[in-house]
Amino acid sequence: MPRYALQVEYHGAPFAGWQRQADQPSVQGAIEDALAKLEPRAHTIAAAGRTDAGVHGLGQIAHCDMEKDWDPFRLSEALNFQLKPAPVAILNCARVSDEWHARFSATERRYLFRILMRRAPATHQAGLVWQVKHDLDVAAIQEGADRLIGNHDFTTFRSTICQAASPQKTLDALDVERFDTMGGPEIHFHVRARSFLHNQVRSFVGTLERVGAGAWSPDDVSAALNARNRAACGPVCPPQGLYLAEVTYPEAPFAQ
Repeated sequence: MPRYALQVEYHGAPFAGWQRQADQPSVQGAIEDALAKLEPRAHTIAAAGRTDAGVHGLGQIAHCDMEKDWDPFRLSEALNFQLKPAPVAILNCARVSDEWHARFSATERRYLFRILMRRAPATHQAGLVWQVKHDLDVAAIQEGADRLIGNHDFTTFRSTICQAASPQKTLDALDVERFDTMGGPEIHFHVRARSFLHNQVRSFVGTLERVGAGAWSPDDVSAALNARNRAACGPVCPPQGLYLAEVTYPEAPFAQ
């Protein structure tokens, strides 16, 4: 059966997350339903990461196995037609080897988190950012973020329902920058690692927001990390500002 890599963009608000669920809408379910309209049978796709309810995808990668030898462009066009009106789009499609796997072949995942700083309610950005009503100190946030870089036991920043075999992970980058936009000032967190624990990025951002607000110091971030205790984590931020931005592979499946 020919295997195809899919680059997927989606707005997470209407979905209970990426993973297919029996009684709630999911991104995986929407794509599998669309595939079933093209080839009537049960379809199961795999993804680079399982995003939670409300989390968005800019560059999620999945793969599917088809019976027909589809032209990749025609497959993406057909899927986009069948996905309407769900806020899910197939940005790219490519034929890959039978051994290629969206999850296990990936070498790095990149997440973006957006915080909007303004008192007026968000309108155009609603559901796409975490809104806070106070200004945040970006330099202090970056200093706290730097304490998390490297290989650590991230138990403190791991959900209690995380199914990963070990809390030991290597965080490659956590870069913070401020943007002054027409809608108000935003802070963007750019996070890179080979893999992540459940709720790890949202735990980082929620904790670092406290540093930016002056309630925590960067030293408090180090102390929380070293505690290896979930109770030492700061507040876990909401999912609306989180995006799975990019997934990288030894050979880019969509290279022209």
